[in-house]
Amino acid sequence: MTPLERILDSPWSFFKIAGVTTVDATLRYLLFAGIGWVLGYWWFRQRWAHRKIIPRFPASSDIRREIGYSLLTLAIFGLVGASTILASRSGWTQMYWKVGDYGTAWFWGSIGCAILLHDTYFYWTHRMMHHPRLFSVFHRVHHLSNNPSPWASYAFAPAEAVVEAGIFPLTVLVMPIHPLAFTLFMLWQIFFNVMGHTGYEFYPQWLIDSWLGKFINTPTNHIMHHEKMRGNYSLYLNVWDRLMGTTHPDYESRFREVTSRPKATATQ
Repeated sequence: MTPLERILDSPWSFFKIAGVTTVDATLRYLLFAGIGWVLGYWWFRQRWAHRKIIPRFPASSDIRREIGYSLLTLAIFGLVGASTILASRSGWTQMYWKVGDYGTAWFWGSIGCAILLHDTYFYWTHRMMHHPRLFSVFHRVHHLSNNPSPWASYAFAPAEAVVEAGIFPLTVLVMPIHPLAFTLFMLWQIFFNVMGHTGYEFYPQWLIDSWLGKFINTPTNHIMHHEKMRGNYSLYLNVWDRLMGTTHPDYESRFREVTSRPKATATQ
């Protein structure tokens, strides 16, 4: 019996799995957000200053709040993740355990499908949480970061954390996916999420006039959402925003302004 099988067969399996999944998610959060913090707010703070979308830096009290709420979110993610794993173990989902069951092509294809599913789920739940009757309970905490740092990536109120974690069971319920493929999808999710909250624009100016710029989201896109409170609801792609007419009207001009700043005028 493998260590994983021993955990799953234990009468305390739910709590053990919740602990493992919480630690795993926390380590990924600390790794990716920590790298973003060290690079953007320490090592390259001056060199990259001209690409800081909002030139000022968040206060230390904002950083502490973001980390505190993120740790609470990670605990909720652990509980939902444990429930999803046990449901899969019981055969209630479409998660499969051998790559050969669906082949290598689907293994990689399932990651792409998970990304598209999450992008759709995020857009519509995000817009829902902006409804005046729901905003204060679900989404207000995240918008306390109107000039977010990498640590804001998971800074959610508990109610929003549950909604965000809903992508875990949804993914394994609607399509076959291998645990490793799901893990790679989650690595992509935290990488893109942190990048969007760093406060820096990393893409070149030509992106906005290319076909790729019409599909992929940029840090400027998401920082504007934090700053303006409306528009730019998408996560990975801005397809839903463009289809629904919710792209902020100043997005493209703001992107050009940020990416055209000369290094000589960097904020000190």
